[in-house]
Amino acid sequence: MALGRTLGVALVGLTGHVVEVEAHLAPSLPAFSLVGLPDASLAEARDRVRAAVTSSGIAWPNRRITVNLSPASLPKSGSGFDLAVAVATLAGAGVVDPARVRDVVHVGELGLDGRVRPVRGVLPAVAAAVAAGRTQVVVAEANAAEAALVPGADVVAVRSLAQVAVRHGADVEVPDVPPVHAERTMAGPSPATSDLREVVGQDEARSCLEVAAAGGHHLLMVGPPGTGKTMLAARLPGLLPDLGEADAVEVTAVHSLAGTFDPAGGLLRRPPFEDPHHTATSASVVGGGSGIARPGAASRAHRGVLFLDEAPEFATAVLQTLRQPLEHGELVLHRAGGAARYPARFQLVLAANPCPCGRAVGKGLDCSCRPEQRRRYFGKLSGPLLDRIDLQVELQPARAGDPDGESTAAVARRVATARAAQAERLAATPWRTNAEVPGAWLRARLGPDRGLVADLDRAVDRGTLSLRGVDRVLRVAWTIADLAGRPSPTAADVGRALLMRTRGHGA
Repeated sequence: MALGRTLGVALVGLTGHVVEVEAHLAPSLPAFSLVGLPDASLAEARDRVRAAVTSSGIAWPNRRITVNLSPASLPKSGSGFDLAVAVATLAGAGVVDPARVRDVVHVGELGLDGRVRPVRGVLPAVAAAVAAGRTQVVVAEANAAEAALVPGADVVAVRSLAQVAVRHGADVEVPDVPPVHAERTMAGPSPATSDLREVVGQDEARSCLEVAAAGGHHLLMVGPPGTGKTMLAARLPGLLPDLGEADAVEVTAVHSLAGTFDPAGGLLRRPPFEDPHHTATSASVVGGGSGIARPGAASRAHRGVLFLDEAPEFATAVLQTLRQPLEHGELVLHRAGGAARYPARFQLVLAANPCPCGRAVGKGLDCSCRPEQRRRYFGKLSGPLLDRIDLQVELQPARAGDPDGESTAAVARRVATARAAQAERLAATPWRTNAEVPGAWLRARLGPDRGLVADLDRAVDRGTLSLRGVDRVLRVAWTIADLAGRPSPTAADVGRALLMRTRGHGA
């Protein structure tokens, strides 16, 4: 009887758990069993490991092999355990030194030819290993740059299983194998390179965009085609400040797990921008998949912008799933294989036409839509969803001769100043922007003068504003005050915030 041990990492959402991989070799009829709550892709490791070992010129032990992934109650998924399973088996067979592999973390998928292939989620996996005190990590060569982004990690890049075995004391020949490149679904060019000056006219919409950027508020833009809704949304990330160190690591970890991260540029320092097509499913927007759910566009937009163009054309189920992250800043996805928790504190930007045909401008004389079609169109944007949108603005077609507006750089400087004021005010709290602050905390700092919120009280009495809406108007009012350099909002700031929320109706 022989026993070999090494370490791997199981990811449940973004949370990594160090897993002990044990291989027990008993003198009995040859067999290979894998236990410890593996999913289907992990159970297939038996065949991949056997083929990779023999392809590396190492004799496969003809014994009864039982591999246990401990703790057994933790769900484990993916092919990233292949390398750890192979090393533990070779340690049990005496091919490699068991003492040298016991405290080393191995993360990688094995090809049938013995090459070590990259896997997704290496950044959070290595970060979890380092946090648990396991700093020695062996990864695929294509994952080395990403793993090296974790401070304190002693990363070893390998190209083949034979190379790993030799490193741990085996006497085998290391073949010259071609490198394996990581396959990623790369996002398109960052919209932050576009300048806000390119948007002609639309002073009111530009003002709302600046307020949204300064306070982290959600935004709805309604207007006919060609008025600049998409252009404005695409320029919002350029107004946002760079991500802090902790946010950069968290955002990069999400994109690593989603397979959209290129480690060549280091950690993601700019706010991400996601704009799924209106035919996207709920799983692609909020995350999904069999076993442990994978992150969707909402999580990939964490600390950035999620833009839904033609929002009423999205399926109702997709729009309703956004209510949880809008309220709590995270997504908890429950599946049969377990629950995955992903951060999703994004700025939601919705764009919609005034009607299905898009020609309801002014008196709508050119509009061919029937009243029930209009109601059905905007009915997709339910009351509970719209109640979570801080800013709403109507865009009118630009006219010839409308002047160009300010540049992105000029507006971004004001946004940075407002963000600095919020950071100073919220320094002793768990919140960072006005959009995250509870209404009770903001109301307590307005003072006893009810005249500041008289307009809000009247709107609540008329039924045009909910109590949640009152809190969101106050958040916008504080942002307007921050942009103006005032220590607290005035009655005019509150009135302007109410107009920005109701598109001028019912104020």
